[in-house]
Amino acid sequence: MLKYISLSVGILFSISLQAQKEFDKYGPFGCEVYTDLKEALKMGKKVYKMDLSYQKLDQKTLDKITQLSDLQALKLSGNEITEYPKDFSSLVNLLYFASYNNRFSHFPENLKGFYMLQYLELQHTAIDSIPASIAYLSRLQSFKFGNTDDTLSLPTTLKFLKNLKDISIENCVMDSFPKQLFNVPGLNYLNLSNTNTAYLSKHFERFKDLEVLVIENNPINKIPFEIYKARKLRLISFRGNKLTKIPDSISQLEHLSLLDLRGNPIDPSEIEVIRAMLPGCEVKF
Repeated sequence: MLKYISLSVGILFSISLQAQKEFDKYGPFGCEVYTDLKEALKMGKKVYKMDLSYQKLDQKTLDKITQLSDLQALKLSGNEITEYPKDFSSLVNLLYFASYNNRFSHFPENLKGFYMLQYLELQHTAIDSIPASIAYLSRLQSFKFGNTDDTLSLPTTLKFLKNLKDISIENCVMDSFPKQLFNVPGLNYLNLSNTNTAYLSKHFERFKDLEVLVIENNPINKIPFEIYKARKLRLISFRGNKLTKIPDSISQLEHLSLLDLRGNPIDPSEIEVIRAMLPGCEVKF
């Protein structure tokens, strides 16, 4: 039991560390990170980064955040709020926005106002669909969404996000691999974990730039033969699925350096065959 508790803590720490690294990337180099909204409001100008994690915020106070017109990075977490700041889209310089453990029921209104946004993360919300208006986020590079434990619907307009490189969707219900993801033109990293995904579509030729594919803890029992058509794949993780075989075509992935198959009911003799097919790849089992 202690082993599994330690593993869970390690995973949570890793996720937290990665989220912090993303936050650190935005804003002018060396700028102050404000953690008190009232203090930031006294400054008014040249407030570029704000982390309001674990602070209870009333709506009237939260609405004042739009006075910080220079704000580039905003992190919210555990603030006991269900609504975004009034006139939130007036923060036109915002490059980074992340919210954790706030029960928003929808995306921010007027996404057109966030045309500068490069990073968007929404975790532990009550949101069950991603609006078509996400297409207005033309500079978005990284989108992370999850922990709704509800059915999630994706819009067809994802194909217009030509700068989007990184998509991570976890702990939602999606049933099958959403075909909308195949139409994101420059996707480099894709994570679909704990999404109840039972079926993978075969159109891997559309993933021309995909290097990392993480599909973990789902009931998938078959990998399409066409996976080899995503030629740039370097890392694949199918941990915690229902796989018993891997298609021979995977041997054609010349850049593959890691294949994680732990937690699948694959016969050890089959693993040896896979390792023989992929001599330059680390196969974890």
